[in-house]
Amino acid sequence: MTDQSIKAVMPATTEVMEQDSVVDSLLASDAATSDGCHAGAEKMRDAASRVGKSEVLDRYAEDYPTGPHDQPQSMCPAFGSLRVGLRMRRTATILSGSACCVYGLTFTSHFYGARRSVGYVPFDSETLVTGKLFEDIREAVHKMADPDKYDAVVITNLCVPTASGVPLQLLPKQINGVRIIGIDVPGFGVPTHAEAKDVLAGAMLRYARTEAEQGPVQAPREGRSERPTVALTGEMFPADPVIIGSLLEPMGLSAGPVVPTREWRELYSALDCAVVGAIHPFYTSVFREFTAAGRPIVGSAPVGREGTAAWLESIGEVLGIKSNKVGAAKNRFLPAIAGALAGAPINGRITLSGYEGSELLVARLLIESGADLRYVGSACPQTRYAESDRQWLEAKGVQVQFRASLEQDLAAMAEYQPDLVVGTTPVVQKAKESGIPALYFTNLISARPLMGPAGAGSLAQVINGAMGSQSRFDAMREFFEDVGSADKAGIWQELPRTQDEFRQQYRRKHQRKSGKVEAGVGI
Repeated sequence: MTDQSIKAVMPATTEVMEQDSVVDSLLASDAATSDGCHAGAEKMRDAASRVGKSEVLDRYAEDYPTGPHDQPQSMCPAFGSLRVGLRMRRTATILSGSACCVYGLTFTSHFYGARRSVGYVPFDSETLVTGKLFEDIREAVHKMADPDKYDAVVITNLCVPTASGVPLQLLPKQINGVRIIGIDVPGFGVPTHAEAKDVLAGAMLRYARTEAEQGPVQAPREGRSERPTVALTGEMFPADPVIIGSLLEPMGLSAGPVVPTREWRELYSALDCAVVGAIHPFYTSVFREFTAAGRPIVGSAPVGREGTAAWLESIGEVLGIKSNKVGAAKNRFLPAIAGALAGAPINGRITLSGYEGSELLVARLLIESGADLRYVGSACPQTRYAESDRQWLEAKGVQVQFRASLEQDLAAMAEYQPDLVVGTTPVVQKAKESGIPALYFTNLISARPLMGPAGAGSLAQVINGAMGSQSRFDAMREFFEDVGSADKAGIWQELPRTQDEFRQQYRRKHQRKSGKVEAGVGI
């Protein structure tokens, strides 16, 4: 591929499809394609089920339950799986979806530092319903499958191709020794971008596990560890795996690869671990593959003094490590963690929300730092590997909300009147509009070390600095007090008149179209 951000991978010729059933299934997908992306989640889900995608959608519904709310208000989920592929060495990525979606995903990826081209297989209504799109995808992966450049090619169906039943499972499993990984990541089936990471990581781990079961596989780049390893799940600050390795050293263990991995061969090393540390607890598909490989899984993470002690004890118990070795690890690090917490206290009331999956870990660290944390909301689902963290937080009086919606995060802010709001972009925006200091979780909180002694003191400076800015917010609110807000913002000789009759008419029309009445929702 060239060094363009997006490269359209177009076939030079059209081959006759060998699978006539594929054409038949795609011809049945008119319900999804007539309205395209605007058909709505329910309509697209029904269409996908009718054209052979019911199995994958049922699996997603089981792995990623939405709970009492529809999917949280987050970015397109496919960004998560796209990010995983772009961070891996010798891995090519191709998207199949609407052009506007592909543009947005590639823009976001490069905004977050991706320096690699993204393949794109375009389509129109004709190629979608006649099966030509599948031919184009098949030719694209053949073009990309260069063993001198790639270990794997990842092709992702976005919403419309998934709803239309484009059958990526019929692609070859490998071409010229290059693995072909096809996944469906529709916005109507995968709730968050965090869980889309699990979709691709789980598919890769399943492929690697099958390879390992069939015979010898490629050795790790740095060689196989002489000690039993603890594989880790979840993207984290680069220093954290190193810190975890130092915590494990007195117990005769070392930190293994982090899944999602940065290279294909690391998948084999991850499967070769003694135990899995579910640092981020929502990797359901990944955990299924580790369980199939016979690897035990331990939840939570070594955050704060209490969290580190409990995690080391759990690892030692699962692996049958003698108590004196576990005690040696605790004696070496717990005093340092306690000292770091005492030396960097946090004083103030905080509400916390995010969509990365590490929200409960950050919440634990804030409480051990002295913060008055009242609420933690995560867009990710409740899983058994988050139970110990949930129980610990609720015992401290914290309201824990999984699958948190924007409305729930805002309601918590209104109820608890915090000194600082840590949250997603719209939550931070609302907090600042209300004159409350706020920090964006993803860029300012989760992008810091959380584990061990380094994590213990990492949050205080940015948290205390933000809370100390209250006087500036007060000054700004006073300065702009008379300029109005929303549609009345600005300086007017005469304030705009509110056209209530038109608003009510629009509201009724909107409610009839959506088929539901949302009481109290303003227009």
